[in-house]
Amino acid sequence: MGHLPGAVLCAPGPPSLTPTTFDTPWGRQMHDRKPVQSWLTDMDGVLVHEGQPVPGAPEFIKRLRASGKPFLVLTNNSIYTPRDLQARLARMGLDVPEEAIWSSALATAQFLADQRPGGTAYVIGEAGLTTALHAVGYVLSDFAPDYVVLGETRTYSFEAITKAIRLINDGARFICTNPDATGPSVEGALPAAGSVAAMISKATGVEPYFVGKPNPMMMRSALNTIDAHSESTAMIGDRMDTDILCGLEAGLETILVLTGISSRAEAERYPYRPSRIVDSVADLIDEV
Repeated sequence: MGHLPGAVLCAPGPPSLTPTTFDTPWGRQMHDRKPVQSWLTDMDGVLVHEGQPVPGAPEFIKRLRASGKPFLVLTNNSIYTPRDLQARLARMGLDVPEEAIWSSALATAQFLADQRPGGTAYVIGEAGLTTALHAVGYVLSDFAPDYVVLGETRTYSFEAITKAIRLINDGARFICTNPDATGPSVEGALPAAGSVAAMISKATGVEPYFVGKPNPMMMRSALNTIDAHSESTAMIGDRMDTDILCGLEAGLETILVLTGISSRAEAERYPYRPSRIVDSVADLIDEV
C-alpha cells in the first residue's frame, strides 16, 4: 500500500543544510533549509486565473519539466479527473503530465484505501471522485456503506443530500474532500463542498473529516506520491488560509504568490507567515 498519508518523511543520509536569505515583508530573514529539490504548486490563482494562464506559468512548468525535478500541481477541486485537468491546462498552454496532477479526490481515495481497504461508500460528487474511489477498489453503494463521501458537484441534489443524512444517522462515517465554502464561476460564487457539509452536519450532529487543504495530509500524500521530502520541498500557493497553512504544517518552504486570493496586506494579518512572498511564479523560473 506504500506510505500512509500521515507518515513521517525522512531524508536518507546526513542533512546538508544551506543557509538561505529571503527578503520578506517583515525584513530580511535567514534560515537553514535544504535546496529545493521538488515543488508543489496550487493550480487556480497560481498557474491559471479566470480561465487564463498566469503570465510566466507556461515557462515555469516548462522549466520544471526540463529540470527533471519531481513536482505536482495540487487542487482542492474534486470534480475532474487528472486527465480532464491535463486537457484543461493544455488548452491554456500549460503542458502538465497527467501523473503530475494531485487532487483532493485522489487524496481522499488514498486515505480511505489506507483506512479501510476494499470498503464501500455512498458518494456525492463527480467523475473525479468516483473514478478515484473505483481505482483503489472501493464499491459505491447506498446500502449500509462504510462511508458517506461528499465532494464537489455543480448539481447538488436535495435527494442525494437527504440520503447522505440518513446514512450518516444510521452509522456511516462522514468524509468530505475539501472544506471550501464557495467556488468560482463566471456568474459569481457557487456553494461548494464545505457549505453542503455544514448543512449535513447541522442535520446529523456529525462533523466530517476533511482530507483536502488545509489538512496537511493533502501535502503529505502528495509528497509520498513523488517520493519527496518536506525539508527540500517548496509549496507555492495564492491563499494564506489553505495553501500556505497546509504547507507550513507539513514542514515545507511556503511561497505566496499575489496572482490569486491573498494580497500582501492580507498576509500581514495572519498569525503565521509564508517563507516569502513573490509577485507570481514568473519570479521563480530561475530558481528551478
